[in-house]
Amino acid sequence: MSRIYLAGPLFCVAELEYNMSLKEYMAENGEELVLPQECGADIDPRMMGSPDYAFSKAKEVFGKDLGLLDSCDALVMNLDGRVPDEGACVELGYAFARGKPCFGIKTDVRAAEYGIDNMMVVGALGGKIARSREELVSMLRDAGL
Repeated sequence: MSRIYLAGPLFCVAELEYNMSLKEYMAENGEELVLPQECGADIDPRMMGSPDYAFSKAKEVFGKDLGLLDSCDALVMNLDGRVPDEGACVELGYAFARGKPCFGIKTDVRAAEYGIDNMMVVGALGGKIARSREELVSMLRDAGL
């Protein structure tokens, strides 16, 4: 079983629930999907106005997420939405630079540029963007994961 890091938005109930449902689906298909939302920092929103607090939490999240990504065999980026999540873009760049296999999943028909997603993102993914959970599992298996 491969450990696969999910990079993507995780800031509202719908995003969190989608991530969990994708994790469950992947487990049913023999893959371990690792969610940064399950290993995140304890953030007090009332304190985010303090630059020192915000920076310390940013460093904590950055370190935890990259450590978690280092422990994984591959990355899947959730591309749903009009534009990709900024943090997920950083994670994708990091995984790509580390030589990890990178894949995308996009069930949303919206695209920001020329009918495709950001060209740098698509390039880092090598064009490997699944349009469904089923197609994602197939792509991962074809890649030997």
